Amino acid sequence: MTASSGPASGHDPGPAPLLEIDDLHVAVDGAEILRGVSLSVADGEVHALMGPNGSGKSTLASTLLANPVYEVTAGRIRFRGEDVTDLPSDERAARGMFLGFQNPEAIAGVSVLNFLRQTMAVRKGISDLSVLEVRLALMEWTKRLGMDDRFQERYLNEGFSGGEKKRNEILQMALLEPDLAILDETDSGLDIDALRAVGEAIAIVRADRPNLGILLITHYQRILDHLTPDVVHVLLDGRIVATGDAQLAKRIEADGFDSFRSEVAA
Repeated sequence: MTASSGPASGHDPGPAPLLEIDDLHVAVDGAEILRGVSLSVADGEVHALMGPNGSGKSTLASTLLANPVYEVTAGRIRFRGEDVTDLPSDERAARGMFLGFQNPEAIAGVSVLNFLRQTMAVRKGISDLSVLEVRLALMEWTKRLGMDDRFQERYLNEGFSGGEKKRNEILQMALLEPDLAILDETDSGLDIDALRAVGEAIAIVRADRPNLGILLITHYQRILDHLTPDVVHVLLDGRIVATGDAQLAKRIEADGFDSFRSEVAA
């Protein structure tokens, strides 16, 4: 199902947003977590979604990649104008949606190389993607991102440091070539040096793919020192209560989220 192309009057509404979230309500075990979230991301834009613990940020990320625990009770998710609300994770990924996890899972016995071969095959629609092709692409990108090329032989996230896990997520983002990346608290658990390395890695991928849209979910302003957002949203209690430019993130850093809570209450 795709969005309407507009009325027959000849008016051209322009291209559909890369991502459009329309009045999204989401529940877990019958308890409503998201209470009407709406936002849209255009090609090449970076949107930062900020909020305290329990505000619904990771619920939104998981819902966007179709985690079945999260039930959409109202509203729609559209990707390039197509309603993807009811599509499973693999079909969304094949269309070009990518999720960088807050806590990437370790998978014993599955190398980074083999994992990426499988996921790249789904993304490209090629069932017999060669190991050599993937290995060469991995070697190129590990070099560009300043990573040891032996990284590809390690088991996925097994024994990885926090920084290695997050850089591995960015490596996957580079190789899968998504149109939209949802990065769920990519800065979580990183020290200053690791944060800088991750920020620089994201910048390298964006330079290679300037039309990549990013929805960055974070508690803190600090990663935005390395990745300047076009738009900042504040999520509180399952609702977006403020939207602005990068200055909004600086206000959050200075005043915290309580100031927004008091404004909403007023």
